[in-house]
Amino acid sequence: MTTIKLGLTTAILFSLTATVFAADGEQARIAATVDKAIRPIMGEYKVPGMAIAVTVDGQHYFVNYGVASKETKAPVTENTLFELGSISKTFAGTLASYAQVLGKLSFDDHPGKYMPDLSGSAIDKATLLNLATYTAGGLPLQFPDEVKSNADMLTYFSNWKPGAEPGKERRYSNPSIGLFGHAAGLAMGSNFATALETELFPKLGLKHSYVTVPRSAMGSYAWGYGKADKPIRVNPGMFDAEAYGVKSSAADMIRFVEANIQPEQFDGPVRKALEGTHIGYFDTGKMIQGLGWEQCPYPVSLERLLDGNSRTMAMEANPATALNPPKRPDGATLYNKTGSTNGFGGYVAFVPEKKIGVVMLANRNFPNPERIKAVHAILKTLATAAE
Repeated sequence: MTTIKLGLTTAILFSLTATVFAADGEQARIAATVDKAIRPIMGEYKVPGMAIAVTVDGQHYFVNYGVASKETKAPVTENTLFELGSISKTFAGTLASYAQVLGKLSFDDHPGKYMPDLSGSAIDKATLLNLATYTAGGLPLQFPDEVKSNADMLTYFSNWKPGAEPGKERRYSNPSIGLFGHAAGLAMGSNFATALETELFPKLGLKHSYVTVPRSAMGSYAWGYGKADKPIRVNPGMFDAEAYGVKSSAADMIRFVEANIQPEQFDGPVRKALEGTHIGYFDTGKMIQGLGWEQCPYPVSLERLLDGNSRTMAMEANPATALNPPKRPDGATLYNKTGSTNGFGGYVAFVPEKKIGVVMLANRNFPNPERIKAVHAILKTLATAAE
């Protein structure tokens, strides 16, 4: 392992660590590329700490800024735990894809198969695939505040009235993919969090990723900072694990990215599960929705990437066209996902055909466009250098 530590600038500690031995010139190039994109964000949005991980042709680099806690001044490292927010949805997609490979569920199933209380209700007209791709018929972004228990959740879905037929529109929704992940956990014979932590994470080689952070790892768990600039962490909520509840490190997340770039390194079921999340199911005109991951052809303009991750895509219903048959990658493709909690913000993007990827994890929720601009710039430089 090679480590370069540079001096303090604007009170931000910068370091670059490579998991393999690499030429000094390559380290310097990665350092300069990341620093140019990230350092202005740190200052403008007063981000206490940020971990950036880069993979280039199988080599991993870590660029760490600032502190995991403003109170203790503990520095950010590649092993610092950050809240992933909605990046967690990519794990929901992967777990369900794994369950389908094992024959434990089908995306054509309806939720009532796993939750009999929902049989015959309006939500039961949607398939698990509709739930996974936010095309069930208009489920909202969040559950109403009064939904606090499993009984409340069942009552909510039993009484829910759709605004559109399944498969006609995409409306980004935690309850939607939450129900999808919940069904996947039941299909695996346990619950989502248990299946993720005891089944999927170990098979992917993720040793520092959790739904519930154990006491032994709490010292690595960063504090987030919101508008009041006070230390905060995510509150529990219905389907939090499935939709926004994973905590992970830059080191683990770049392993996950590398797993997606090179799924052939795994045995049959895990490989097929990863490959299954790369299939596109619905075209929104701005991006193609898969299982957790959102995708577009690469190279992609910054404008299109911003459109695909816009507030309109997150907050409004958008027309969606089912891809029949579903679209398997037929050229260079960028896969990406944003994620936030009240005190954290992140973004992950990768291009398997170019063997490049970037993980951005921060303990402040700053605007998505700034994350996307920075990562787009890093990827563009990496892709150009690889040619």
